[in-house]
Amino acid sequence: MAERFDRIWHNARLATVRGDLPDLGVIERGLVAMRDGRIVFAGAQTDFLGSADAVERVDCEGRWITPGLIDCHTHLVYGGNRAHEFELRLQGASYEEIARAGGGIVSTVAATRSASEAELVASALPRLDALIAEGVTTLEIKSGYGLNTATEMRQLSAARTLGRNRPVTIRTTFLGAHALPPEAQGDKDRYIGLVCEEMLPAVAKAGLTDAVDGFMESIAFSGEQMARVFCAAKTLGLPVKLHADQLSNLGGAALAAQFSALSADHLEHTDAAGVAAMARAGTVAVLLPGAFYFIRETNKPPVELLREHRVNIALATDCNPGSSPLTSLLLAMNMGATLFRMTVAECLAGTTREAARALGILGEAGTLEAGKWCDLAIWDIERSAELVYRIGFNPLHRRVWRGQ
Repeated sequence: MAERFDRIWHNARLATVRGDLPDLGVIERGLVAMRDGRIVFAGAQTDFLGSADAVERVDCEGRWITPGLIDCHTHLVYGGNRAHEFELRLQGASYEEIARAGGGIVSTVAATRSASEAELVASALPRLDALIAEGVTTLEIKSGYGLNTATEMRQLSAARTLGRNRPVTIRTTFLGAHALPPEAQGDKDRYIGLVCEEMLPAVAKAGLTDAVDGFMESIAFSGEQMARVFCAAKTLGLPVKLHADQLSNLGGAALAAQFSALSADHLEHTDAAGVAAMARAGTVAVLLPGAFYFIRETNKPPVELLREHRVNIALATDCNPGSSPLTSLLLAMNMGATLFRMTVAECLAGTTREAARALGILGEAGTLEAGKWCDLAIWDIERSAELVYRIGFNPLHRRVWRGQ
């Protein structure tokens, strides 16, 4: 009796993104077979069972299939916007000057605290839909604009609701150590105590977060303060990640590695010691060219050092209202190539396999392999470089999430 599948996509060119760079695992005459939402076969048509039957067969007519794209660093849920600060930066004000004058993250905190969960969901949906329309099947959403227990939980709950309202996988991250709220009156240590002793246990008990993040910077928190947060996270069995070395080198990459962080993100000022520590720990480097571009940073992440030490590199939008109001992962890929000189293979792997690794879900997503969720992006392109080369053009033909 012939083996039966729910759906088969055939006559396709596959970029399986299995293995190591620079090989994207391209299969010229490929086929993907799915059953119960998971990939059962992804490979050459000639290696597939000729007698196999399927409820539905889809002729891809030579189109490319990649894994569904993964945006592994976003702040998608927030209130208000910061267009006024954008104007101030155009007039010469720096990101740090705006933050120290009461703008920046704290201004978004005020707008987020005043928004209901329904309002947060409603404002985030258009941003989510923009990412979905480009083939994104998984994304991470951070909190960090509440800075008190009730609002942080409301942000994370809104993120979970988004995942129920759309066919997409949402991973949530608690970012209570993002900035100091006004009511803390400058006492960072006391606030970090609140994060560790009240906020983090509350979100963990409610099952609202998959990981814990923080912002280690002179305008945010020190390495010692972030170590307290990471120790509390580890006690609760939660993996950690870190906004590291974005505006200065305070040793963030090395601290992230010390705690076996899933990822260290930004890294514009990371040095060789930090890169070497990340390599030893297996911590993924998440590069965020949207923020680099938007705040007109001049220090580039040490891409050559990351390659030399064989650190896995992911790419993400960093979608947020202040430093990267970007809702296009395709544009982030182009920026990674043009601004950071990443290769096409690095950009595509960085938004699939390595993004999954940065979220700790490589066993479930990020490559075209049997056993993983059937998350696919089917593209009207002649070669994979088109996904990185074009600006403001979306060649997505069809998006598949868990086989549907």
